[in-house]
Amino acid sequence: MGMARNSGKGRGARPRNSAAPPARREAPEARRPAAGAGEDRGPVIPAPDSGPDAAAGIFDVIVLGAGASGLVCAAEAGRRGLSVLLLERGPRPGRKLAVSGGGRANFSNRSVTPEDYLCGSGPDFLRPALEALTPEAVLRRMRTWGLPVEERDHGRLFLTVPALRLVHALEEDCAASGCRLVCGADARAVHREAGGFAVECGGLTWRARALVLALGSPAFPRAGGTHAGWRMAASLGHRLAPVRPALVPLRLSGATPLGAALRGLAGISVPARLSLPNGVGGADGTRRSFEDDLLFTHTGLSGPLILGASLFWRDGDALVLDLLPGEDVEALLDGAGGRTPRGILRERLPQRLLDAVLPAELATRKAAELSRPHRRQIAAALHALTVVPTGTEGLDKAEACSGGVDTAEVDAETLQSRLVPGLFITGELLDVTGRLGGYNLHWAWASGLLAGRAVLA
Repeated sequence: MGMARNSGKGRGARPRNSAAPPARREAPEARRPAAGAGEDRGPVIPAPDSGPDAAAGIFDVIVLGAGASGLVCAAEAGRRGLSVLLLERGPRPGRKLAVSGGGRANFSNRSVTPEDYLCGSGPDFLRPALEALTPEAVLRRMRTWGLPVEERDHGRLFLTVPALRLVHALEEDCAASGCRLVCGADARAVHREAGGFAVECGGLTWRARALVLALGSPAFPRAGGTHAGWRMAASLGHRLAPVRPALVPLRLSGATPLGAALRGLAGISVPARLSLPNGVGGADGTRRSFEDDLLFTHTGLSGPLILGASLFWRDGDALVLDLLPGEDVEALLDGAGGRTPRGILRERLPQRLLDAVLPAELATRKAAELSRPHRRQIAAALHALTVVPTGTEGLDKAEACSGGVDTAEVDAETLQSRLVPGLFITGELLDVTGRLGGYNLHWAWASGLLAGRAVLA
């Protein structure tokens, strides 16, 4: 990902002055689409024991999962002269990446620190990977690929072109490094054996000296999210931290007056501030607060504000919403004279929202007639609107997933398993989840790069 490359050659290495092979997606015979199906159809891959990239039927490295982390890992390992086989269960690589960020890939953030993540082992686990790949290094790689970028609010870095172009660039990077990519290869099981690992895939068994699990989490299954990686890690002896949806909309009960009223505001979006007084605390033990756009939906709350806060929300926690951050509602009412709270505040908030949250008996009275306690009651309805979600929208709507492989069982300096020599685990498979705003894709790049440099080093 734009970092220094090792020029040493190993088994399957290509001469450095040779032309890079064209990127191709290959599929086992049973999975090749019918003529006219519109998919690339490379030649059928021979069995591993006759493959030109694998001496004695064994690749140096098999990487399972051609998402963001797996693509970077495979390319980095290939650049080091290793023979690399990248297996993707879906019909094409990078399916989640292609739809991320609304199709524009929020690929990183201007500022990325270990404190921007929840990790079972604490922030120190993330330091080696994040130090190996900075946001500026990612930006340099985007420029090298000719991909235009823009910085949005809160330091979020996006492409200004379709994210599919980034997928193609990563695929071409893998091809240039000599990596072989096989799509439609649904790895069903992995086993340890003498000299490395065996991966069962349909009617084929692929073998390698080292194995990288980069299969992602089950979040967003429509784009390829699956539990397969966690099942494989568990089959090799790894513990899994409890799993829950993250970066996900929250549901409100329609059985309560406030919940029903807010669910009736679907489509309204306003800037707001949110605090989690009972949620997972910040690095210093204080409560977390967020400021971003809040979106009301027909089932509850969403938008960047809610998605970001959901990472730290736990069942039963209250959300305290400030619908007019930076404003002083009491001061507005003090100067309103004969105007009503409903009238003066609709200059700042949608009328339907005001009608849902303002005390009905006070909203249409003249401000001059309101007592100080009444003005405080109106201010609290807007600055400290308290709701208790009933749950999340689940993994189907989640952009990420917290939990996963216990990081205490993985070496932070290499991402190699402490339990299984030669096994490396990257990306969302690990119990590492970043905040909303490009942090999870940055972790995918950084962890893939770190493992690609360390495998068989």
